[in-house]
Amino acid sequence: MENKRVRLIVAYDGTNYHGWQVQNNGITIESELNRCLTDLLGEKIEVIGASRTDSGVHALGNVAVFDTTARMPAEKISYALNQRLPEDIRIQKSEEVDSDWHPRHCDSRKTYEYRIYRGEFAMPVKRLYSYHTYRPLDVAMMRKAAAYLVGEHDFKSFCQTGAQVESTVRTILSLEIEEQGSDLVIRVCGNGFLYNMVRIIAGTLMEVGQGKRSPESMQQVLDSLDRAAAGPTAPALGLTLMKYEYL
Repeated sequence: MENKRVRLIVAYDGTNYHGWQVQNNGITIESELNRCLTDLLGEKIEVIGASRTDSGVHALGNVAVFDTTARMPAEKISYALNQRLPEDIRIQKSEEVDSDWHPRHCDSRKTYEYRIYRGEFAMPVKRLYSYHTYRPLDVAMMRKAAAYLVGEHDFKSFCQTGAQVESTVRTILSLEIEEQGSDLVIRVCGNGFLYNMVRIIAGTLMEVGQGKRSPESMQQVLDSLDRAAAGPTAPALGLTLMKYEYL
């Protein structure tokens, strides 16, 4: 039987999952994909994901690939797989790709959004998808601070300590802060992100917005190469991986 490689675009609500990657201590997006694909195709399937999102993080367009000898056309797998997956995971597209195509080994850019709900009291329907703050945020100051992070920098200060990476240099292509009514959206696009990087950026920008640090301090945070110099890691629930783009 001839092998083929299939690429999936995966959307999910991460609330009930222990992140993307298979864990011993609970169900994950990857473990559910593996389980349902194995059941569907009648052979052991293990997907390779592009982004290993954390527990509680959401996605509109994560990417995964797997190899199969099944005769089912690649573009039909999404329909059949969605019949088996839990309702908080849905395949948006399935397609055949070259046998050597790997989601983490080619030039790409990805866009994350961190959503903040600004209100005196929390809004129940937003509680799973945005971080609530009752403290006023100075958006102009946050935008000034964000400008320091655009471009290629060593983002070691914005990486969770203990992460195993060869290099902490990354490129942020754009970092926008958009007001959508009561919501404030931090939208960041880059060629790759370190462990918890977007959430640490969000937490640090919120400190600027609250007047706890100046926009200019972002340069000192970058230069320090010290996680302790940056702000707190914002909670996972406000973060959504919006899309992957392969160049």
